[in-house]
Amino acid sequence: MKVTVCQMNPFDGQRDDHLKALKTHLKAAKSDFLLLPEMCFSNWLASSPNPDPQVWRDAVVSHQDNIKNLSKLGVNFIVGTRPRVAKNNDWHNQAFLWDAETNTAQEWRDKYYLPDEPGYFEQTWYQRGAKEFSTIRAGEMRLGVQICTEMWFYEWARQYASSQIDVLCVPRASPHSEKDKWLAGGRVAAICAGAYCLSSNLWAPFNEDTNTGEVIDLGGLSWIIDPEGNVLATTSEDAPFATAEIDLELARESKKTYPRYVPE
Repeated sequence: MKVTVCQMNPFDGQRDDHLKALKTHLKAAKSDFLLLPEMCFSNWLASSPNPDPQVWRDAVVSHQDNIKNLSKLGVNFIVGTRPRVAKNNDWHNQAFLWDAETNTAQEWRDKYYLPDEPGYFEQTWYQRGAKEFSTIRAGEMRLGVQICTEMWFYEWARQYASSQIDVLCVPRASPHSEKDKWLAGGRVAAICAGAYCLSSNLWAPFNEDTNTGEVIDLGGLSWIIDPEGNVLATTSEDAPFATAEIDLELARESKKTYPRYVPE
């Protein structure tokens, strides 16, 4: 099973070029599975402290349009997140699983743990979802997802170990200055879950003079980590895509070893 992570510039004028390059990489690597960064098909909304209904609606449409074209990437399964408007008009950040066989994106779960600080005004922009961390099947794999900040709540990685996941997906939007901290956290998440931890991050050049007058700090550094916390692959500005082969049986056997077997 070959899996791919990426760092991607989500901004208008940059996004399409990154997607074209990603398609080329996926074809060459013959990848089976792709993890996308958090809400990657529009400008990063939470950089602004002022939520705008029209901007949110435009982002919803942009994600819908790009998800319709995911078959062009040539992989079997894709996990990402997207903005959505619920029936009660609440806004949410929802994880989805796209399946090539049906060419549809299955709803998964809404992000629960929401930061609210400069560059990441997520509580300001949208509402938290239900406090549930469900699994989903992608072919032979059982997947869990912790969206960005959720990764730091390791009790859910432990729960995912009990749910027998093979891969923990961490789509995220995190800054340049904290790349090493996030990689360390991803290693711990993999160990707690007894699963491969995959994370894809948004990326943009750090620029204090953007067209909105705000700091857009999206740091890249995506990763593939095995169930024992070994880093198999990472991305960088010069190498924005990474693919590795994973062994599902290793993830399943890892649940029987320390510290996963220790009862709660």
